[in-house]
Amino acid sequence: MKALIPGELIEKKILLIRGEKVMLDADLASLYEVETKMLVRAVKRNIVRFPADFMLQLNKDEFENLRFHFGTSSQWGGRRYLPYAFTEQGVAMLSSVLNSERAVKVNIEIMRAFVRLRQMLASNAELSRKMNALEKKYDAQFKVVFDAIRKLMAPPEPKRRQIGFCKEKEGK
Repeated sequence: MKALIPGELIEKKILLIRGEKVMLDADLASLYEVETKMLVRAVKRNIVRFPADFMLQLNKDEFENLRFHFGTSSQWGGRRYLPYAFTEQGVAMLSSVLNSERAVKVNIEIMRAFVRLRQMLASNAELSRKMNALEKKYDAQFKVVFDAIRKLMAPPEPKRRQIGFCKEKEGK
């Protein structure tokens, strides 16, 4: 069965804010194919369903940091209020508030994306624990091997393109 929305697309929209994995109201609205103001209006009509651990509103510094991080775009422009961010539980609650077939299907895909992220984090932590145990068990002769494996486990650093004019090397 083909997913309604690719999991990779959803995973890219999951952000870490205040130590919580969250999704922004505008990103959720685009996935649900509703206007952001309609999503927020539905949430405000049912505010008792969204306690502090389900939803938070970004403060001005967090919002500016997001705008700086992602660059200024039309998605962020023209907002009269600071965006809301929904935790996994808040996203689950949205399907009952929006009450549409698409909202239910999209929520299923979002829940799967959150589960995949949790599994990846858990498996990486488990692998790290096993590496530490092996490292303690074997002597220094394998230290080089363990260091190399740890480097492979680390996320790659993004390659930066050189900006500006570059003088060509002589002989070319």
